[in-house]
Amino acid sequence: MTDDPAARVPDDAGALTERVRQAIDGLGCSRREVARRIVMDPSKLSRSLSGSRRFTVAEIVRIAGITGVDAGRLLGPAQRPAPPPAAAPVAVPEGGRPLQIVRETVRLIAEHGFHGVRVADIAAACGTSTAAVHYHFPGRDELLEAAVRWCMDEDTARRAAGLAAAADARAELLHLIALQTPRTDQQRRQWLVWLDLWAQAARSTAIGRLHEHYYRQWRTTVADVLRRGIAQGVFRDLDPEFTALRLTALIDGLATQVLATAPDSTGPDTMHDALLAFVASEVTAD
Repeated sequence: MTDDPAARVPDDAGALTERVRQAIDGLGCSRREVARRIVMDPSKLSRSLSGSRRFTVAEIVRIAGITGVDAGRLLGPAQRPAPPPAAAPVAVPEGGRPLQIVRETVRLIAEHGFHGVRVADIAAACGTSTAAVHYHFPGRDELLEAAVRWCMDEDTARRAAGLAAAADARAELLHLIALQTPRTDQQRRQWLVWLDLWAQAARSTAIGRLHEHYYRQWRTTVADVLRRGIAQGVFRDLDPEFTALRLTALIDGLATQVLATAPDSTGPDTMHDALLAFVASEVTAD
């Protein structure tokens, strides 16, 4: 068997798929959560478990990492992958090596841009080798997609926590606006990754689909909040979908100005004030 981590693993009899299925089911969580943990598209995981798509070596290794089942046992005696070479043993951080690689990739993309980041830079930040990075993520596209998905998951979790604690739809909308205003280092990093995503989406079909999925989810969240506000009487009778489109476009434009202009020009406070003015004039009931 090839040592290429991107290679598809043969599974004509379905034995490997069954072993992987049993290992995943033993975790006691949803398959969507498993996909999130191994930084894999949920639809790819579903197709692989149904037998319509073959797992790659790298995917098997990541599944082994979260399930605690030896990768060689999952692959079978004849398909044991060679371990990636490393200069010296390095302790794997909490959350596992793939998550560390993704987090460091997000940080480096935010600092240097996707095309300014080398795999060697990511390996150095993780205290490991380039071969180890490629073992989990065969190419730069896989790294970008994983970084964006991680940012999406983090953003969605923060949104959900704030919406659950809000007193009414107006408080929910203000929470969403605060989350999207790049004040903290983490917020700025995520916005800088989004900017790289937009540039890549214009050139890559796969990244374009990811971009479309995220923005559909984001606008739907805003539209749902607007609908609740209309029902509660805190928002005027408006078109939720069109207003969500206008508001998210305004957020995107203002955030880009905050990140791309001098510190004494458009800043987070100016952006936040402009968004609150939009809500007061266009959304809030008289």
